[in-house]
Amino acid sequence: MKSTVGVSIGDAAARFGIATHVLRHWESMGLLAPSRSGGDRRRYDDADLFRIATILRAKEAGLSLADIRAVLATDSPVRRRELLRRHRHELARRIERAQAAMALLDCASGCTHQDLATCPHLREHITS
Repeated sequence: MKSTVGVSIGDAAARFGIATHVLRHWESMGLLAPSRSGGDRRRYDDADLFRIATILRAKEAGLSLADIRAVLATDSPVRRRELLRRHRHELARRIERAQAAMALLDCASGCTHQDLATCPHLREHITS
């Protein structure tokens, strides 16, 4: 059984800049299992806080909560690697599209033409 030492749900949520209902939702989905104090209050220990940080990073990488649960729940390194490899491929494609968008913005911001649609550099960038 987990020790009741740890931080409250409010403190845990504040530490990560999220609402307490988010942590409750993650718990209902099986992503978190904080210990409970005598008054049935949630207590988040260091392992729980690390798990919250992991969930947040995984969400930033584009994983759904169901996918995060699958990754965290599996005790098969092979299965975990397969799940993460698929998401890594998708993230790489999103990064590539974001870099292309950034290049477009950089090109457009350097344009001195009155009408951006007539800029030959921008046209070349878009058609290449």
